[in-house]
Amino acid sequence: MNMSDYVTDDYDNYTTCEQDPIPELHDGSMVLQVLYCMLFGLGLLGNITVLWVLLRYIKLRSMTDVCLLNLAVSDLLLAASLPLWAYNHQNLVSCKLMTGVYQLGFYSGTLFVTLMSVDRYMAIVHAVSAMRARTLRYGIIASVTIWVLAVIMAIPQVIFVSLEMDDDNLKCQPLYPEDRQLFWKLRQNFSENTVGLFVCLPIMVFCYVKILIVLSKARNSKRDKAVKLIFTIVCVFVVCWVPYNVTVFLQTLQLFQFLDTCVALKTINSAMSFAEIIALSHCCVNPVIYAFVGEKFRKSLGKALARYLCWSYQSRGPFSHRDTTEKETSNTPVRSDY
Repeated sequence: MNMSDYVTDDYDNYTTCEQDPIPELHDGSMVLQVLYCMLFGLGLLGNITVLWVLLRYIKLRSMTDVCLLNLAVSDLLLAASLPLWAYNHQNLVSCKLMTGVYQLGFYSGTLFVTLMSVDRYMAIVHAVSAMRARTLRYGIIASVTIWVLAVIMAIPQVIFVSLEMDDDNLKCQPLYPEDRQLFWKLRQNFSENTVGLFVCLPIMVFCYVKILIVLSKARNSKRDKAVKLIFTIVCVFVVCWVPYNVTVFLQTLQLFQFLDTCVALKTINSAMSFAEIIALSHCCVNPVIYAFVGEKFRKSLGKALARYLCWSYQSRGPFSHRDTTEKETSNTPVRSDY
């Protein structure tokens, strides 16, 4: 038996291991329904508000605005799929739709967070030299490229996902061809880990470490606020997505007979159910850390509320997007327009 047959045989054992009573959140449970509905409501409200303010008041004039817009769209797609997660899948259409939207939201969201990290790095560390590279045109080109990549990486999972009977319940999961199931499973895990763990996370860490070094040398009253915001961005991304990517990596090790006991299998499967919930919650947190914390967004939202809801909004002075852009690309490195 060659290595391919050996691992494929182990994959068969991996998929047929009997279940033991290990704590796990099952699809369709009341706890999951409540959690997903709450995340759906928060994600829908937050991201629609971000899109409304961006398109109606801030407009799109820079790469930062384009990144923020696309990140909100990505999170909105992810939030829109949550009602499908909350209930059992009774038809193939909802199964494929949920899988496609989730995969698209995962890849695009992770890539746009990384793009925003690079944009912040260029704006703060290379403020003057990066002015030409941070235009609206390049922001649109980068966004289109990310969406194309996200669609390409999500297509295989949508093609293979199907409904399978499990304990008298229909379960939405990928059904790969028997002669190629190892290849496609490894391809899927490797794709997710490459984007979320091995490429994007190191890029983010590099960018924000460089940013923190520059900010630590700046003498500015806004330094502490900027440092806290940057620290929050990295921590939230790590807390939400690293557990999921680590669990996917452990599942990959199982395919090569590492951690191949039934106890390990069921423990990792149980951990995956919780990791997915944590990862999905990121679509609700992004509007807060990328928009509501930002000074420019808060001022625009305040003007919108004052106009449509007759709320009083105290402003320190007239606000101009041109002024913000000039400050952002000046030699003062602590300026942030999240």
